[in-house]
Amino acid sequence: MTGGAISAEPIRLVVFDCDGVLVDSEPIAVRTHVALGAELGWALTESDVMNRFVGRSTTSIGEQIAERLGQETARVWDERFREMHARAVDEGLNPVDGITEALDGLEAAGLGAQHWCIASSGSHEKMRHTLGRVGLYERFEGRIFSAHEVERGKPAPDLFLHAARRMGVDPSHCAVVEDSRFGVQAAGAAGMRSFGYAGGLTPADWLTGPTTVVFTDMRRLPALVTAHGHQEVTGAAGN
Repeated sequence: MTGGAISAEPIRLVVFDCDGVLVDSEPIAVRTHVALGAELGWALTESDVMNRFVGRSTTSIGEQIAERLGQETARVWDERFREMHARAVDEGLNPVDGITEALDGLEAAGLGAQHWCIASSGSHEKMRHTLGRVGLYERFEGRIFSAHEVERGKPAPDLFLHAARRMGVDPSHCAVVEDSRFGVQAAGAAGMRSFGYAGGLTPADWLTGPTTVVFTDMRRLPALVTAHGHQEVTGAAGN
């Protein structure tokens, strides 16, 4: 676990990314993009996809594909990605290892579900599908925000600032749980500290930064939140 200077302000809102943090969908997405690249004329390795696409909004990914292959191919790519990704999710998506224990631990520490939200580059439709498949949708329902709601996706701060406004919490009291370097960059730009989850595909050194704690076991999240600024919130579940 590594980290730099972390704000001492109490954490009143934990903002979760979705893919790779709540649901183990990043390997599915990476494999799907590699397959589509081979089919549609852009030879991509898994490393290429990690560098270019993971953590980015569908709009940003589409712009990159259109620049390389044209608008029509980008449209076909997006359509085929949705179909192939949904089918793979139905065939075998799992929650991120330890996430249920992490959520239960946050509640037990006095930071209950009303102090969590999701801010993801994915669409609401995609999140309903993936979170629903692993039984997590109801734990966040009504507190889920998509990059489709803002002008700029990650690494711009717009999505995280939008989520904080909607939840009524100042950015200085927010902590983001991310697994992509674009997400960690967005959190820093929003004035939020972050916990960088390196237990999946993303190398730990991609997540390091002055306001980031990097960790590899999701079960450690409640202890990390407690150690880096959480104070019990009156009325929180688990008090």
